[in-house]
Amino acid sequence: MSPPSLSTSDSTPAFGRAMLALGMGGFAIGTGEFVIMGLLPEVARDIGVTIPQAGHVISAYALGVVIGAPVLAVLAAGWPRRALLIALMAVFAAGNFASALAPGYGSLNLLRFASGLPHGTYFGVAALVAAALAPPDRRARAVGLVMLGLTGATLVGVPIAAWLGQHFGWRAAFVFVGLIAVLAIAMLRRDLPDLAAPSGASPLRELGALRRKQVWLTLGIGAIGFGGMFAVFSYIKPTLTEVAGLPLGGVPLVLALFGFGMVGGNLVGSRLADKALMPTIGGLLVWAALVLTTFSFAAHNVATAALNVFLIGTIVAMGPALQIRLMDVAGDAQTLAAALNHSAFNTANALGAWLGGAAISAGLGWTSTGWVGALLALAGLGVFAWSLASERGRLRAAVAAAR
Repeated sequence: MSPPSLSTSDSTPAFGRAMLALGMGGFAIGTGEFVIMGLLPEVARDIGVTIPQAGHVISAYALGVVIGAPVLAVLAAGWPRRALLIALMAVFAAGNFASALAPGYGSLNLLRFASGLPHGTYFGVAALVAAALAPPDRRARAVGLVMLGLTGATLVGVPIAAWLGQHFGWRAAFVFVGLIAVLAIAMLRRDLPDLAAPSGASPLRELGALRRKQVWLTLGIGAIGFGGMFAVFSYIKPTLTEVAGLPLGGVPLVLALFGFGMVGGNLVGSRLADKALMPTIGGLLVWAALVLTTFSFAAHNVATAALNVFLIGTIVAMGPALQIRLMDVAGDAQTLAAALNHSAFNTANALGAWLGGAAISAGLGWTSTGWVGALLALAGLGVFAWSLASERGRLRAAVAAAR
Protein backbone atom coordinates (compact mmCIF):
# COMPACT_ATOMS: atom_id res chain seq x y z
CA MET A 1 0.00 0.00 0.00
CA SER A 2 1.56 3.27 -1.05
CA PRO A 3 1.18 6.22 1.33
CA PRO A 4 -1.13 9.06 0.36
CA SER A 5 0.78 12.00 -1.02
CA LEU A 6 0.61 15.23 0.95
CA SER A 7 3.45 16.90 -0.89
CA THR A 8 1.58 18.50 -3.76
CA SER A 9 1.22 22.27 -3.69
CA ASP A 10 -2.57 22.20 -3.14
CA SER A 11 -2.22 20.03 -0.04
CA THR A 12 0.69 21.77 1.69
CA PRO A 13 -1.44 22.68 4.75
CA ALA A 14 -2.20 18.98 5.29
CA PHE A 15 1.50 18.14 5.06
CA GLY A 16 2.29 20.94 7.50
CA ARG A 17 -0.28 19.71 10.01
CA ALA A 18 1.11 16.17 9.79
CA MET A 19 4.64 17.45 10.41
CA LEU A 20 3.43 19.59 13.31
CA ALA A 21 1.74 16.57 14.90
CA LEU A 22 4.90 14.47 14.55
CA GLY A 23 7.01 17.35 15.86
CA MET A 24 4.73 17.81 18.88
CA GLY A 25 5.52 14.24 19.90
CA GLY A 26 9.22 15.06 19.59
CA PHE A 27 8.66 18.22 21.65
CA ALA A 28 7.08 16.16 24.43
CA ILE A 29 9.91 13.62 24.43
CA GLY A 30 12.62 16.30 24.31
CA THR A 31 11.07 18.16 27.24
CA GLY A 32 10.74 14.97 29.27
CA GLU A 33 14.29 13.85 28.55
CA PHE A 34 16.12 17.06 29.44
CA VAL A 35 14.06 18.76 32.16
CA ILE A 36 15.21 16.42 34.94
CA MET A 37 18.80 17.64 34.53
CA GLY A 38 17.84 21.02 35.99
CA LEU A 39 15.76 19.59 38.83
CA LEU A 40 18.14 17.05 40.38
CA PRO A 41 18.57 18.96 43.69
CA GLU A 42 14.78 19.11 44.15
CA VAL A 43 14.38 15.42 43.28
CA ALA A 44 17.23 14.39 45.62
CA ARG A 45 15.82 16.39 48.53
CA ASP A 46 12.29 15.05 48.08
CA ILE A 47 13.11 11.34 47.82
CA GLY A 48 15.97 11.44 50.34
CA VAL A 49 19.05 10.65 48.24
CA THR A 50 22.21 12.48 47.20
CA ILE A 51 22.33 14.50 44.00
CA PRO A 52 24.64 11.95 42.28
CA GLN A 53 22.18 9.20 43.22
CA ALA A 54 19.32 11.27 41.83
CA GLY A 55 21.34 11.52 38.63
CA HIS A 56 20.78 7.79 38.16
CA VAL A 57 17.27 8.58 36.93
CA ILE A 58 18.88 10.20 33.87
CA SER A 59 20.85 7.03 33.19
CA ALA A 60 17.71 4.93 33.70
CA TYR A 61 15.89 6.92 31.02
CA ALA A 62 18.83 6.62 28.60
CA LEU A 63 18.95 2.87 29.21
CA GLY A 64 15.27 2.69 28.39
CA VAL A 65 15.94 4.46 25.08
CA VAL A 66 18.80 2.15 24.13
CA ILE A 67 16.83 -1.02 24.94
CA GLY A 68 13.38 0.12 23.85
CA ALA A 69 14.36 1.33 20.38
CA PRO A 70 15.30 -2.04 18.86
CA VAL A 71 12.88 -4.16 20.92
CA LEU A 72 9.73 -2.14 20.21
CA ALA A 73 10.71 -1.52 16.57
CA VAL A 74 10.95 -5.27 15.97
CA LEU A 75 7.84 -6.26 17.94
CA ALA A 76 5.65 -3.59 16.29
CA ALA A 77 7.00 -3.99 12.75
CA GLY A 78 3.60 -4.81 11.25
CA TRP A 79 1.59 -2.11 13.05
CA PRO A 80 -0.09 0.69 11.05
CA ARG A 81 2.10 3.75 11.47
CA ARG A 82 -0.41 6.13 13.04
CA ALA A 83 -1.63 3.54 15.54
CA LEU A 84 1.99 2.72 16.48
CA LEU A 85 2.95 6.36 17.01
CA ILE A 86 -0.14 6.98 19.14
CA ALA A 87 0.58 3.87 21.22
CA LEU A 88 4.20 4.91 21.76
CA MET A 89 3.16 8.40 22.81
CA ALA A 90 0.53 6.92 25.16
CA VAL A 91 3.23 4.83 26.87
CA PHE A 92 5.39 7.94 27.16
CA ALA A 93 2.51 9.96 28.65
CA ALA A 94 1.66 7.21 31.15
CA GLY A 95 5.32 6.90 32.16
CA ASN A 96 5.55 10.60 32.92
CA PHE A 97 2.27 10.79 34.83
CA ALA A 98 3.41 7.77 36.84
CA SER A 99 6.83 9.37 37.43
CA ALA A 100 5.06 12.30 39.06
CA LEU A 101 3.55 9.84 41.56
CA ALA A 102 6.71 7.82 42.26
CA PRO A 103 7.04 7.29 46.03
CA GLY A 104 10.79 6.75 46.16
CA TYR A 105 14.17 6.27 44.52
CA GLY A 106 13.69 2.74 43.18
CA SER A 107 10.24 3.33 41.71
CA LEU A 108 11.33 6.62 40.09
CA ASN A 109 14.26 4.89 38.36
CA LEU A 110 11.98 2.13 37.12
CA LEU A 111 9.40 4.58 35.81
CA ARG A 112 12.02 6.74 34.08
CA PHE A 113 13.33 3.58 32.41
CA ALA A 114 9.78 2.79 31.23
CA SER A 115 9.33 6.37 30.00
CA GLY A 116 12.44 6.03 27.85
CA LEU A 117 11.33 2.81 26.12
CA PRO A 118 9.21 4.44 23.35
CA HIS A 119 11.67 7.29 22.68
CA GLY A 120 13.83 5.79 19.92
CA THR A 121 11.03 3.90 18.16
CA TYR A 122 8.84 7.03 18.11
CA PHE A 123 11.52 9.12 16.42
CA GLY A 124 12.47 6.32 14.05
CA VAL A 125 8.90 5.68 12.89
CA ALA A 126 8.09 9.41 12.81
CA ALA A 127 11.11 9.96 10.56
CA LEU A 128 9.98 7.18 8.22
CA VAL A 129 6.47 8.64 8.02
CA ALA A 130 7.79 12.17 7.42
CA ALA A 131 10.10 10.96 4.64
CA ALA A 132 7.28 8.94 3.04
CA LEU A 133 4.98 11.98 2.95
CA ALA A 134 7.62 14.33 1.51
CA PRO A 135 8.87 14.62 -2.09
CA PRO A 136 12.04 12.55 -2.70
CA ASP A 137 14.26 15.65 -2.75
CA ARG A 138 12.92 16.93 0.59
CA ARG A 139 13.15 13.83 2.76
CA ALA A 140 15.86 15.17 5.08
CA ARG A 141 14.01 18.45 5.55
CA ALA A 142 10.88 16.53 6.53
CA VAL A 143 12.92 14.51 9.05
CA GLY A 144 14.42 17.79 10.25
CA LEU A 145 10.93 19.12 10.97
CA VAL A 146 10.28 16.10 13.20
CA MET A 147 13.61 16.64 14.97
CA LEU A 148 12.78 20.34 15.34
CA GLY A 149 10.38 19.30 18.07
CA LEU A 150 13.26 17.72 20.00
CA THR A 151 15.65 20.65 19.53
CA GLY A 152 12.90 23.20 20.11
CA ALA A 153 12.15 21.58 23.45
CA THR A 154 15.50 22.80 24.76
CA LEU A 155 14.40 26.40 24.10
CA VAL A 156 10.73 26.31 25.12
CA GLY A 157 9.56 23.09 26.77
CA VAL A 158 12.45 22.55 29.16
CA PRO A 159 12.47 26.12 30.59
CA ILE A 160 8.70 26.01 31.17
CA ALA A 161 8.85 22.57 32.79
CA ALA A 162 11.84 23.63 34.90
CA TRP A 163 9.97 26.73 36.08
CA LEU A 164 6.98 24.60 37.04
CA GLY A 165 9.29 22.17 38.85
CA GLN A 166 10.99 24.90 40.83
CA HIS A 167 7.74 26.62 41.87
CA PHE A 168 5.34 23.70 42.29
CA GLY A 169 7.72 20.79 42.88
CA TRP A 170 9.56 18.53 40.47
CA ARG A 171 6.50 16.30 40.09
CA ALA A 172 4.65 19.14 38.36
CA ALA A 173 7.27 19.09 35.60
CA PHE A 174 6.44 15.47 34.76
CA VAL A 175 2.70 16.21 34.79
CA PHE A 176 3.38 19.00 32.28
CA VAL A 177 5.32 16.59 30.04
CA GLY A 178 2.49 14.07 30.24
CA LEU A 179 -0.02 16.74 29.19
CA ILE A 180 2.11 17.67 26.16
CA ALA A 181 2.18 13.98 25.21
CA VAL A 182 -1.63 13.82 25.45
CA LEU A 183 -1.84 16.85 23.15
CA ALA A 184 0.50 15.10 20.71
CA ILE A 185 -1.76 12.02 20.73
CA ALA A 186 -4.76 14.16 19.81
CA MET A 187 -2.85 15.87 16.99
CA LEU A 188 -1.51 12.57 15.63
CA ARG A 189 -5.00 11.09 15.60
CA ARG A 190 -6.46 14.13 13.85
CA ASP A 191 -3.76 15.16 11.39
CA LEU A 192 -1.66 12.13 10.47
CA PRO A 193 -2.69 9.91 7.52
CA ASP A 194 -3.42 6.30 8.42
CA LEU A 195 -0.41 4.69 6.74
CA ALA A 196 -0.07 0.93 6.65
CA ALA A 197 3.15 -0.82 7.58
CA PRO A 198 5.30 -1.82 4.59
CA SER A 199 4.02 -4.89 2.79
CA GLY A 200 5.43 -8.06 4.33
CA ALA A 201 6.76 -6.29 7.42
CA SER A 202 7.60 -8.69 10.23
CA PRO A 203 9.92 -8.93 13.24
CA LEU A 204 12.17 -11.37 11.37
CA ARG A 205 12.53 -9.05 8.40
CA GLU A 206 13.34 -6.10 10.64
CA LEU A 207 16.10 -8.10 12.28
CA GLY A 208 17.62 -8.38 8.82
CA ALA A 209 18.91 -4.83 9.28
CA LEU A 210 21.48 -6.22 11.69
CA ARG A 211 23.04 -8.25 8.87
CA ARG A 212 23.83 -5.11 6.85
CA LYS A 213 27.35 -3.77 7.28
CA GLN A 214 26.41 -0.24 6.23
CA VAL A 215 23.75 -0.08 8.95
CA TRP A 216 26.37 -0.84 11.60
CA LEU A 217 28.85 1.62 10.11
CA THR A 218 26.27 4.40 10.01
CA LEU A 219 25.33 3.69 13.63
CA GLY A 220 29.03 3.79 14.47
CA ILE A 221 29.38 7.23 12.90
CA GLY A 222 26.61 8.50 15.17
CA ALA A 223 27.66 6.69 18.34
CA ILE A 224 31.27 7.90 18.05
CA GLY A 225 31.13 11.11 16.02
CA PHE A 226 28.24 12.58 18.01
CA GLY A 227 30.03 11.77 21.27
CA GLY A 228 32.23 14.83 20.96
CA MET A 229 29.32 17.18 21.46
CA PHE A 230 28.38 15.44 24.72
CA ALA A 231 31.98 15.31 25.94
CA VAL A 232 31.90 19.11 26.11
CA PHE A 233 28.26 19.78 26.91
CA SER A 234 28.13 17.38 29.87
CA TYR A 235 30.61 19.60 31.74
CA ILE A 236 29.71 22.95 30.24
CA LYS A 237 28.43 24.57 33.46
CA PRO A 238 31.59 24.14 35.56
CA THR A 239 33.76 24.99 32.55
CA LEU A 240 31.93 28.27 31.99
CA THR A 241 32.05 29.27 35.65
CA GLU A 242 35.53 27.99 36.56
CA VAL A 243 37.45 28.77 33.35
CA ALA A 244 35.58 31.58 31.59
CA GLY A 245 34.54 33.25 34.85
CA LEU A 246 30.87 33.41 33.88
CA PRO A 247 28.58 34.34 36.80
CA LEU A 248 26.21 31.54 37.75
CA GLY A 249 23.22 33.64 36.69
CA GLY A 250 24.58 33.86 33.15
CA VAL A 251 24.71 30.08 32.61
CA PRO A 252 21.07 29.75 31.44
CA LEU A 253 21.66 32.41 28.78
CA VAL A 254 24.65 30.55 27.37
CA LEU A 255 22.73 27.28 27.49
CA ALA A 256 19.97 28.99 25.50
CA LEU A 257 22.60 29.76 22.85
CA PHE A 258 23.31 26.03 22.68
CA GLY A 259 19.59 25.47 22.07
CA PHE A 260 19.55 28.08 19.29
CA GLY A 261 22.57 26.37 17.75
CA MET A 262 20.73 23.03 17.81
CA VAL A 263 17.66 24.49 16.11
CA GLY A 264 19.71 26.29 13.46
CA GLY A 265 21.95 23.30 12.86
CA ASN A 266 18.96 21.00 12.49
CA LEU A 267 17.36 23.25 9.85
CA VAL A 268 20.54 23.93 7.87
CA GLY A 269 21.85 20.37 8.14
CA SER A 270 18.63 18.85 6.82
CA ARG A 271 18.69 21.15 3.79
CA LEU A 272 22.31 20.28 3.05
CA ALA A 273 21.54 16.56 3.41
CA ASP A 274 18.81 16.82 0.78
CA LYS A 275 21.33 18.31 -1.66
CA ALA A 276 24.30 16.00 -1.00
CA LEU A 277 23.88 13.41 1.73
CA MET A 278 27.30 11.81 2.11
CA PRO A 279 29.33 15.03 1.63
CA THR A 280 27.12 16.60 4.31
CA ILE A 281 27.87 13.84 6.81
CA GLY A 282 31.60 14.02 6.14
CA GLY A 283 31.65 17.81 6.18
CA LEU A 284 29.76 17.98 9.47
CA LEU A 285 32.23 15.60 11.12
CA VAL A 286 35.08 17.89 10.02
CA TRP A 287 33.08 20.89 11.28
CA ALA A 288 32.57 19.15 14.63
CA ALA A 289 36.30 18.47 14.99
CA LEU A 290 37.13 22.13 14.28
CA VAL A 291 34.49 23.58 16.61
CA LEU A 292 35.37 21.23 19.47
CA THR A 293 39.10 21.91 19.10
CA THR A 294 38.38 25.64 19.21
CA PHE A 295 36.50 25.21 22.50
CA SER A 296 39.72 24.42 24.35
CA PHE A 297 40.96 27.93 23.51
CA ALA A 298 37.65 29.84 23.44
CA ALA A 299 36.61 28.65 26.91
CA HIS A 300 38.94 31.16 28.61
CA ASN A 301 36.80 34.17 27.68
CA VAL A 302 33.07 34.64 28.32
CA ALA A 303 32.26 36.07 24.87
CA THR A 304 34.23 33.52 22.85
CA ALA A 305 33.01 30.67 25.06
CA ALA A 306 29.39 31.71 24.52
CA LEU A 307 29.87 31.88 20.74
CA ASN A 308 31.59 28.51 20.73
CA VAL A 309 28.78 26.91 22.75
CA PHE A 310 26.35 28.12 20.07
CA LEU A 311 28.53 26.54 17.38
CA ILE A 312 28.77 23.27 19.31
CA GLY A 313 24.96 23.15 19.29
CA THR A 314 25.02 23.17 15.47
CA ILE A 315 26.72 19.74 15.48
CA VAL A 316 23.23 18.27 15.90
CA ALA A 317 22.90 18.94 12.14
CA MET A 318 24.24 15.40 11.67
CA GLY A 319 21.00 13.95 13.06
CA PRO A 320 18.71 14.23 10.00
CA ALA A 321 21.54 13.25 7.64
CA LEU A 322 22.34 10.06 9.56
CA GLN A 323 18.63 9.22 9.79
CA ILE A 324 18.26 9.42 6.00
CA ARG A 325 21.45 7.42 5.50
CA LEU A 326 20.05 4.63 7.68
CA MET A 327 16.86 4.60 5.62
CA ASP A 328 18.92 4.29 2.45
CA VAL A 329 21.07 1.37 3.62
CA ALA A 330 18.48 -0.59 5.64
CA GLY A 331 16.73 -2.13 2.63
CA ASP A 332 13.37 -3.57 3.73
CA ALA A 333 14.25 -3.38 7.45
CA GLN A 334 13.50 0.32 7.77
CA THR A 335 11.81 0.50 11.17
CA LEU A 336 14.57 -1.11 13.22
CA ALA A 337 17.35 0.80 11.47
CA ALA A 338 15.57 4.14 11.90
CA ALA A 339 14.89 3.48 15.59
CA LEU A 340 18.49 2.42 16.25
CA ASN A 341 19.64 5.92 15.27
CA HIS A 342 18.46 7.10 18.69
CA SER A 343 20.14 4.21 20.46
CA ALA A 344 23.34 5.41 18.78
CA PHE A 345 22.61 8.98 19.89
CA ASN A 346 22.25 7.91 23.52
CA THR A 347 25.37 5.76 23.25
CA ALA A 348 27.19 8.89 22.10
CA ASN A 349 25.81 10.70 25.14
CA ALA A 350 27.18 8.07 27.51
CA LEU A 351 30.51 7.69 25.69
CA GLY A 352 31.19 11.41 25.44
CA ALA A 353 30.29 12.13 29.07
CA TRP A 354 32.43 9.21 30.29
CA LEU A 355 35.54 10.13 28.27
CA GLY A 356 35.20 13.83 29.06
CA GLY A 357 34.93 13.00 32.76
CA ALA A 358 37.93 10.69 32.55
CA ALA A 359 40.05 13.49 31.07
CA ILE A 360 39.00 15.89 33.83
CA SER A 361 39.62 13.28 36.54
CA ALA A 362 43.08 12.66 35.09
CA GLY A 363 43.97 16.27 35.88
CA LEU A 364 43.86 17.57 32.30
CA GLY A 365 41.50 20.43 33.20
CA TRP A 366 38.00 21.43 32.24
CA THR A 367 39.01 22.52 28.73
CA SER A 368 40.39 19.06 27.95
CA THR A 369 36.84 18.04 27.02
CA GLY A 370 37.29 20.01 23.79
CA TRP A 371 40.24 17.83 22.78
CA VAL A 372 38.35 14.68 23.75
CA GLY A 373 35.41 15.85 21.65
CA ALA A 374 37.62 16.62 18.66
CA LEU A 375 39.22 13.17 18.83
CA LEU A 376 35.77 11.55 18.91
CA ALA A 377 34.70 13.58 15.87
CA LEU A 378 37.84 12.49 14.03
CA ALA A 379 37.19 8.87 15.04
CA GLY A 380 33.68 9.25 13.63
CA LEU A 381 35.24 10.61 10.44
CA GLY A 382 37.37 7.46 10.31
CA VAL A 383 34.25 5.28 10.50
CA PHE A 384 32.71 7.43 7.77
CA ALA A 385 35.75 6.84 5.55
CA TRP A 386 35.48 3.11 6.25
CA SER A 387 31.83 3.22 5.21
CA LEU A 388 32.67 4.98 1.93
CA ALA A 389 35.52 2.60 1.13
CA SER A 390 33.35 -0.44 1.88
CA GLU A 391 30.54 0.81 -0.33
CA ARG A 392 32.88 1.58 -3.21
CA GLY A 393 34.43 -1.87 -2.89
CA ARG A 394 30.98 -3.47 -3.03
CA LEU A 395 30.05 -1.46 -6.13
CA ARG A 396 33.30 -2.40 -7.88
CA ALA A 397 32.66 -6.07 -7.09
CA ALA A 398 29.12 -5.81 -8.42
CA VAL A 399 30.32 -4.20 -11.66
CA ALA A 400 33.00 -6.86 -12.09
CA ALA A 401 30.46 -9.64 -11.51
CA ALA A 402 28.10 -8.10 -14.07
CA ARG A 403 30.83 -8.23 -16.70
